[in-house]
Amino acid sequence: MTHALAPFVVALSPYELGPSAHRGLPSSTITVTIPESDAVEIAWLERPQPPQRFSAAVAGLHLDAAELRQQGGTRGVWLTLSPLGAGALLGVPASELSGQIADLADVSPAMAHLPEQLAACRSWPQRRTLVENALLTGWARHQRHADGRDLAALKALSSTARVEEAAGLLGCSRRHLSSTVRAALGVTPKEYQRLLRFETARGALATAARTETISLATIAAQSGFADQAHFTREWRAMAGCTPTEWLRTEGLAA
Repeated sequence: MTHALAPFVVALSPYELGPSAHRGLPSSTITVTIPESDAVEIAWLERPQPPQRFSAAVAGLHLDAAELRQQGGTRGVWLTLSPLGAGALLGVPASELSGQIADLADVSPAMAHLPEQLAACRSWPQRRTLVENALLTGWARHQRHADGRDLAALKALSSTARVEEAAGLLGCSRRHLSSTVRAALGVTPKEYQRLLRFETARGALATAARTETISLATIAAQSGFADQAHFTREWRAMAGCTPTEWLRTEGLAA
C-alpha cells in the first residue's frame, strides 16, 4: 500500500459473491463495493425500504445489517476506509454518509468510471493499481480534510471501554468529545464503541469457527461485552441473526 494511503485504507481486496445474498454487517469502517460489471443490489434487512441498485456502492457507518446481491458477473473490488479516509480520499466526511448507502459516482464523481475500467483489467495487480491510483488522485484533491484532532478522538475511543475514559485521556468533557465525534462520523461515541466491540467479536467468532473452538462466553468476555447474553442481544440487533446463524450462512459452522 502506498505510504500516503496507509492511514486511510484498511483493506483493498478482490471479492467474488456467490449466487446467494451476502450479509453486510456493521463495522467501524466506510465500505466501498466496486463491481466489475453488473450493478450491486443492496437492501437493508430491518428497514422498510425497497432494494437499491448501485453501479458502485459507498456504505457509511451503520448499526444494522444489509444484504448484497450481484447478478451476472459477481466479481469486484472490496475497499474499506477508516472513517477519516472518507474525507481525505473521497472528499465527503463520514458524517454525511452515516446510516446510508450512496452511489460512488455521486460521492466521488471522479471515480464514476471505475467499474468499467476494472472490467477492462486482466489481472488483480492491474485492478489494485487502478484503484490505488484513483485513491491517490483523491488524496491529492482532498487531503486538507484530514483532521488530526478527529484521529486522536477515535484512537481514545478505540483504546477504552467507556466514553468517560476516552474523554479523560483527551483531557476534555464528554460533551466536547460527543460533539467532535458526531461532527466527524455522524454517530455518537457510544455508538462508535458499539461498532468496535461488534467488529472485534466478529473477527473472534470467525477465528474460533476455523479452529473449531467456539465459546460464545469467551468471545463475549474478550470482546468487551458484559456477558454472553449481552453479546447475543447485540449481535442479533446489529446483524439481524444469532451468531450461530451467521456462522452457518457464512459457511463457517462445523
